[in-house]
Formats: sequence, C-alpha cells, structure tokens
Amino acid sequence: MTKFDLRHIDPDRHLLIAGPTASGKSALAMQVADQQGGLIVNADALQIWSNWRVLTARPSASDEAALPHALYGHITPGRAYSVGDWLRQVQALTDQRLIIVGGTGLYLTTLTEGLAYVPPIPPAIRAQGDGLLARPGGLLDMVAALDQATRERIDTRNPARVQRAWEVLTATGRGLADWQADTTAPLIGPDQATRILLQADRDWLADRIARRFDLMLTGGALDEVRDAVPIWQPGAQWTRAIGAPELIRHLRGELTLAEARELAIIATRQYAKAQRMWFRGRMKSWQPLMVG
Repeated sequence: MTKFDLRHIDPDRHLLIAGPTASGKSALAMQVADQQGGLIVNADALQIWSNWRVLTARPSASDEAALPHALYGHITPGRAYSVGDWLRQVQALTDQRLIIVGGTGLYLTTLTEGLAYVPPIPPAIRAQGDGLLARPGGLLDMVAALDQATRERIDTRNPARVQRAWEVLTATGRGLADWQADTTAPLIGPDQATRILLQADRDWLADRIARRFDLMLTGGALDEVRDAVPIWQPGAQWTRAIGAPELIRHLRGELTLAEARELAIIATRQYAKAQRMWFRGRMKSWQPLMVG
C-alpha cells in the first residue's frame, strides 16, 4: 500500500482503522504510530489468540518490538472471549492516544455505538451449541431456531454469530436483537476519533489474499496448525482462524496441500465479502479510503 498523507489525520485524537482482510490496515497503523505516536490496539477477533501469529497475519515480533502494540495474541486457546471482554480491555488503555485497527466489525461498531448487556452464557449451553454446530445441518437448525428480529440482523452464514445468538436465546429466552436494544454509551464517540474505512478493488484484494496465504505457508502457518493438532476442538472459538480447518484436513491426509490452500483462499475471500457487507450496513459514516 502506498504511503498515506498523514495531514488528514488529527494526531490529538484517537484513530480507528477498519477494512477487509489483507487491505493494508496494519501497515497504515504502523505508519501513523511511527510518525505521530500512539498505541496500536488490535480489533481483530482472530488475532487475539496466542497460537496464531502467522495464520492470522498478526504483527511480527519485530513489529511489536519497534512500536507499542496491545491486545495481540494475549488469549490462550480454550478460553472464552467476547466483545465485552475486548471493550473492557480497551477502556483500560484510553488514557493515551489509541490507534485501533482491525476487521472485526462487531468490535468496532460496539466501540463507537455502545454495547448491549447480555448475561453470561452457562458453559453447559455453550457446549450444547458447540455440539449442535458440529452436526451436519447444525448451522441451518440454529438459524431456524432464532427469533425473526435477530435472524434479520445477523450474518446467518457466520457460524460464530449464529451460535452466539442461539446461545443467548436458549440461555435467556430473549433474542439477541432484543438485548441489543438496551445499549450503553459508546466508549469512543465520533467526536473523539478519526474513523477510516479502507476500501479496495475486489480483484486487487483477491490477489493480495492469495499471495498473503502463500507467504503464510512459507512463513510457518502449517507448523502452527501442526502444533494445534493435539488440542484441536472443531467449533471452538480459537479454531475459527481462517485456513486452520483446511490445513488440519491436510495434516490428516484428507486434502493435498494444494487443495487445502485453495479452500483456505476461498474462505478468506468469503470472509472479506462478509466484512464488506458489515461495513456497508453498519459503518456508513466512516471516512472511506481507497487502497490498491
């Protein structure tokens, strides 16, 4: 990505950078931090896991040593982690200028619009949800069980979002959309931050996605997945890193590496499409910036 003119960014306000996967968000965040200062804070729900550095394109160890970073790789596999957990950790950092960067739309919209309180989900119901999602047709069954208001609001092709909504309804008897109607004040309001949304040509982004996954493979992604085999739990939160299920299937002899690579690239493109849909629907007031 070409260098961005930092005259458009107020160094006295927080900076929020959103965009689809592989669009160059981290590079822009580092450029700003290097020239203006600020703590780079992760807003990517896949980059929180300690065991996925290469596979989730987390900043490298040298990047983290060169500039201050927070909330990257700080959660171990098997732990539960929610947007509420993330917001509480961000709140503890707001005594300084933050450069919040990521592609998880839920994190970014709750940061700037507020969060609805939802009671904790009992472990037994979460385990029940894991089991249901792992069954053939489980995702469709979960979608069908949701209340209409929630079904119309969430991405019903996203297993994590569907399972979360199903768990809330099952545990509380009240739909997620209903809970979300009771929303707290935003942690960082529009007047407190510059909000940038990276946008890219689809073909340009698709090419970057493919090239980046090849770099992941040569950079150790397969070793990361191999290390995870002994504790692998299909459907668990930490196993949803894009490319991990496909590489697990390769290591089990179910796919060639070329087949796993192709399926992982397709999954990443689908993820980018879902991100763009969220941004268009929920983040229309953010400042667009074309890249590529």
